[in-house]
Amino acid sequence: METFIKFTNQSQGRDRIFRTTQYACTLSKYLLRNNSARKELVVKLQGLESNMSSGRKLFRLGNTVDSMHAAKRTLQISDPVLRLCLTVANLNRAFYFICDNLLWASNVGLVNGIDTERWSLNASRFYFLSLVMSLTRDVYVITQIMVQRTREREFQQKMNQHLDDSPDVATVILPQLDAFLFLLIESLTSHPSVALDTLKNMCDFFIPLDRLGLFRSNPLVLGFCGLISSLLGIVCVLHPGLKIKP
Repeated sequence: METFIKFTNQSQGRDRIFRTTQYACTLSKYLLRNNSARKELVVKLQGLESNMSSGRKLFRLGNTVDSMHAAKRTLQISDPVLRLCLTVANLNRAFYFICDNLLWASNVGLVNGIDTERWSLNASRFYFLSLVMSLTRDVYVITQIMVQRTREREFQQKMNQHLDDSPDVATVILPQLDAFLFLLIESLTSHPSVALDTLKNMCDFFIPLDRLGLFRSNPLVLGFCGLISSLLGIVCVLHPGLKIKP
């Protein structure tokens, strides 16, 4: 109970609960769409989904400033690839939240005369670019881990050859597919934070792709991917050690 209270007291925790509920409603609506006996339930799910979306927009009013501060922090990263990916990702997230805040203000009547369709597309574009850079960071980190593990294996093999008085022969061999997959799986399982972040970003990736018309999906795919991503987000909030760093 203490963990639940601590989780719900965090703005990120509340947002994850709302997001999980929102995409659970999206998925449930699609699964019940042809059930005539559940039409009333589908209508209720539609209303709940809309309320969760509006609630999340309200929670995100301060996220623009957080993203700008995050971009400022990532400028201090020594690795140039990580610095570029994370800074650009955070800046795009900040622009996404600006668009999202304007849409929220328009929906509640605080701002009039804005083209909501245009700003919604702009928000999806910034969200898409943020995810592209986040996934690029994930791929880069995974590659670094795989290279490190390969070097460790080569060093161990050379040590074994030296102990066995075998000739020291340095060869470079392109790994076969099964060896590559084994190394990839081994690298991900040894770094669960990287695996969770990669899976989360891959699930989220389908959402802006559909909204921008780059890859059309149905509510089943969007609801399922959004739900999985939200649950992974909850896990990372509950267990900060599973959140990828930097």
